[in-house]
Amino acid sequence: MTTLPPGPPDPLLSQRALLVLLTAAFLGTVIGVLTFFSEGSAATAVVAGLVAAGASTLGLHMLIGR
Repeated sequence: MTTLPPGPPDPLLSQRALLVLLTAAFLGTVIGVLTFFSEGSAATAVVAGLVAAGASTLGLHMLIGR
């Protein structure tokens, strides 16, 4: 009796998860840069970018179908 060789391993992230996370990172970066240009404070820009990335992750998770 012969056995089949194991197939390739499953990917670490699904395509949907990768799309959600990359889009959230992009939006967080854009918001952070725009906040830095308007406020001039790096700390404020980082906080705004992180909040935007977190909020957009939740929103995109609900928006993009499974």
